[in-house]
This record gives sequence, C-alpha cells and structure tokens, in this order.
Amino acid sequence: MTKLAYQPHQIKRHQLQPLKDSVIVSDMVFDSRITTSGIIIPNDNGKSTGIRPRWGQVYAVGPEQLDVIPGQWICIEHGRWTRGIDVEDENGKITLRRVDPKDIMMMSDDKPNDDTFSTAIHVEAKPEWMQHN
Repeated sequence: MTKLAYQPHQIKRHQLQPLKDSVIVSDMVFDSRITTSGIIIPNDNGKSTGIRPRWGQVYAVGPEQLDVIPGQWICIEHGRWTRGIDVEDENGKITLRRVDPKDIMMMSDDKPNDDTFSTAIHVEAKPEWMQHN
C-alpha cells in the first residue's frame, strides 16, 4: 500500500468562500492532446511547448464576481492560474486553482470540446494554379 506524503484537505463546498471577485476553478486538464486531425499538442512542461489557454469549471466565486457563476466553464489565458491545492469534498478528490478574473477570455454553460486551440503556424494559401484537384 502506497502512502501519500500528504492528504487532501477535507472541505465541504459551502465552507469555501472566495474573497472579493475571486474565481476558483477545478477540472483543468494539463495532459498532452491529440487533435482530430492527429496533431500532438504537448503538455505544459514549463517551457514554450504546451503553452495555450485552458478551460476550467467554476467551482466557487467571491461576492463581487458578477461575470461567471459556479458550474460554468471558463477559458483562461495561459498561466493566469495558481498551482492549485488538492481537496476532497463530497464529490471526491479535486484540484482547485484561483484564476485571475481579468484573464477570463470566454465562458460556456456546457463543457467545451478543447480541440479548437492549437499552436499551428499560419501558412499562406497556395495560388489556385498550384493546387492539385
């Protein structure tokens, strides 16, 4: 049996009250991704590879936060979140992060499909006479 160096903090959702306009998120994904066309986008390893915006589900908001509500999904500019803290609530173990509210780019009521962002380089289209039909 493996023993963890630490145990997640035990909380109940109603016990967590962010301050001011703070936004706390869960369910951020940092793994490598493969797009529908087969392009591999590496995970964020602290270097330039894997740098991209991330989606997270709003877990809790402060009393002054008027833009988003718990349960919504938000897209945050790269790196505008904290490292996170592991907690265990009535739904199980999760990692919570505080995001910078001014760096929220968009929101969705439904979990978004995260294959729309890439690090592709723009390439000029070939002239029509060079294209093969």
